[in-house]
Amino acid sequence: MRIIGLDGFRNGWVAVWIDSDGSRDFELIEHISLITKHRPQLALIDIPIGLNDTFRACDLAAREMLGACRSRVFLGARRFLLQPELIVDYKKANSFAKSRYGKGVSKQLFALLPKIKQIDDVMTELHAPPLRETHPELVFFRLNCNRNLANKKTEQGRKQRYSILRREGFGALDNWYNRLTGTGAKIDDLFDACAAALAAINPARLSCVSEIDAKGLAMEMWY
Repeated sequence: MRIIGLDGFRNGWVAVWIDSDGSRDFELIEHISLITKHRPQLALIDIPIGLNDTFRACDLAAREMLGACRSRVFLGARRFLLQPELIVDYKKANSFAKSRYGKGVSKQLFALLPKIKQIDDVMTELHAPPLRETHPELVFFRLNCNRNLANKKTEQGRKQRYSILRREGFGALDNWYNRLTGTGAKIDDLFDACAAALAAINPARLSCVSEIDAKGLAMEMWY
């Protein structure tokens, strides 16, 4: 049995796997469909799965759980943003969102739209793909006794995540980090993928109202 945790980076996805014998490794993949070669029992990914044209209940529930660190969960990933003319033009997407729904699009979210569309397409095209949505901040929150960590971009935040992941069995992190050199992937991308993999071992569904989008995809988070 193999489970996988995935986090996006500029050139693709960081895929961390854990096998039933406890062995662990990772690779960088360009397209999410490439994980099918691993035949995972479950893959948890840090990207929205299931979209509507309003705020999702799971995003709001995740923000409530994180409390003072709620801003780490983006709002505003909405299906209309995946229209071809909007996904490539930030000004047009932002203006359209403001005029129609009263809330624009952050540049951070806009940069994620191609990856959100990639996952949306795969969830539609593949038969029952073993992909479920997670959020690394929820995973680290749980692993840290329901306490938030420092921002992952700070030295303190990186040290906290490193310590937790080492404790949870990722003893090769230093070697893995060296393998990222020149790839475009960063240490926090690797850490987030590791957290997603840990959650996939025994995932818990975030408590929130059940929602299904127009494609029949469940809008929910697992951590």
